[in-house]
This record gives sequence, C-alpha cells and structure tokens, in this order.
Amino acid sequence: MHCKILSPSLSIINRCIASASSSSVQSTAKPVSSKTQKIIDRETRFGAANYHPLPVVIQRGSGVYVWDTDGKRYFDFLSAYSAVNQGHCHPKIIASMKQQVEILSLTSRAFHNDVLGEFEQAFHNDVLGEFEQYACELFGYEKLLPMNTGVEGGETAIKLARKWAYNVKGTPKDQAVVLFAENNFWGRTLAAVSSSTDPSCYEGFGPYMPNFKVIPYNDLQALEEACKDSRVCAFMVEPIQGEAGVFVPDDGYLAGIRKICTKNNVLWIADEIQTGLGRTGKLLACDHENVRPDIAILGKALAGGLYPVSAVLASDKLMSVFTPGTHGSTFGGNPLGA
Repeated sequence: MHCKILSPSLSIINRCIASASSSSVQSTAKPVSSKTQKIIDRETRFGAANYHPLPVVIQRGSGVYVWDTDGKRYFDFLSAYSAVNQGHCHPKIIASMKQQVEILSLTSRAFHNDVLGEFEQAFHNDVLGEFEQYACELFGYEKLLPMNTGVEGGETAIKLARKWAYNVKGTPKDQAVVLFAENNFWGRTLAAVSSSTDPSCYEGFGPYMPNFKVIPYNDLQALEEACKDSRVCAFMVEPIQGEAGVFVPDDGYLAGIRKICTKNNVLWIADEIQTGLGRTGKLLACDHENVRPDIAILGKALAGGLYPVSAVLASDKLMSVFTPGTHGSTFGGNPLGA
C-alpha cells in the first residue's frame, strides 16, 4: 500500500513552504480538494497567522500513520516534533487517559489527590506522587517539578538556576548570568526569544531578558572562557540541537560540559525535551556519554502526544531553593497529566 511521507524536520518544512510559494511549484502542484480547501480557508480567516502549515488537513492517526480529509495515508516521520514517539493514539495511553478523565481531571496544586485509591487496590494510588517517584527513579534524580509545556520547563529551569545563584552560590542580586548555545531553540516566550540567535524568533519583541549570554555550540573552549565570569550560574543546552538542523556534537562534548560546569560551580541544564525519552536510542541523549546534568528538562513525548506535560528534574538540595509560592502552575501536575 502506497503512502506519502511527512517531513521530519521543521526547517525542511519551512523550506518546502517557501518553495511552494513560487509560481513554478504552484503551477505543478496537485490542487487540494474543495473539502480540504474549505477547512484551510476557515482557519486562515479566523486564526492568527503565526503558523503557515502545509496544505494537508490531518483527520486521524494510528501508530506511525496519519490520514488526511481526502483519505490519503501518510507515514508520519514528523511525529509532532517527537511528541508522539509512542505513535498516534497508543491504545494503552488512551485507555489510561479515559479511565482518569472519568474520575478526576483537575484539582490544582492547592490539594493532594488520591483519585484512584477508591477504585483500585494498587500499591501506588496517588497519581502525581506515583509519576514523580517513577520519573525520579527512572532518570536518577531526587525531585521533580511538574509543568505543562516544554517552554515552561525551560523557564522553570532558569528560575531554579537563578534562585540557586542568589541563595547558594552567593551571586550579587540581579547579576546572575545564564549561558545558551547559538542556534538554540526551546520555545517562544520572552525568555526563550531573548536567548535566540534566529532573527525570525526575536526581532520585534524587545526589550529582551537581561544577563543572557550566547556562546558557540559544540565549543568547549568557549564554555570554559565564559565560565570565568563568576556571575555565570548555568549553561542551558540541547544535547543535540533540533530546530537548528539536528546537529550532533563531537564525541566528548557532553562530558566536557559536565567537567567544566563542575569545575566552575555552574549548573548544567540539559534541554532533553526533544532528545529525551528514547528518541536517540538512549533514555536521555546525555546517557550516550554517561553524564548527568544538574537539571534535566523533559516534555513532548512525556505524555504520549495526548496532553501537554513537562517536567524539571534536579537534586533534592537544588530543588529546595523553591519554596511554597515561589513557582507553580494551575495545570502543572494535574491528575490527568500525571
């Protein structure tokens, strides 16, 4: 059975869109059906133009395949930028979600919850606590802070690093510096675009977050030099850069980061949102060099593509700089997400 292929790279998609705008391509492209065009036109009419999707309207998905409104089947290599690593509509994840949503979906973090205790005689009944314990033991950390989106995870990690800098490292007030790698991408909030080197992400959104410094990716010498500034509290980096074009660093880069950060009392924040959860053949991309970052950020595939869930992992000592009221989220850690 023949099927089309959805591109795995956002940068490739953007190039395809740019090419599709040329008259030569438009003249040879097969026109979409009236049904599909009607859907596209309505979204264009009422939706903000912050995305420019390909002219394909996905109607359903199962496993590695998706089908459009005209019944065409596609092999989904995009996988929602790795958010559906487990495949579309995985039956076990769907069943678990259905079970939970019929019991309790949201309590906020104002309460504990034991939502399955009355219905199942299981060892672990606290949904959030079970998730936190499982993730901590699986990834080798002591504490987990649940959030919703990947960019919230990044924001949380930066706040955690800054708070640690002032409370523990002794950095003067409002002087903490966070390092990022060139061509990074971790979202579109003000903090995220403030660290970006892509003009399409940051132009027109200033003023930007202060004390963010960008250094070359895959350059240990640059990191060593930047860490000489005693105000530097953290280095946030993707183990493999995704949006930049799937750039794999040289062997020893991650181990080098660990060594330099430890030497200079700088926190290493690993953005494992896209590379984590088995995407590279290891549980985390950092596992390829047997090193552990001080802070690990997870997202995307963490909820099987069904619900926005992210998590920030760290040691008990590091996470303890957060106290009640210093950080949180209405939906973060809700029963349905956990």
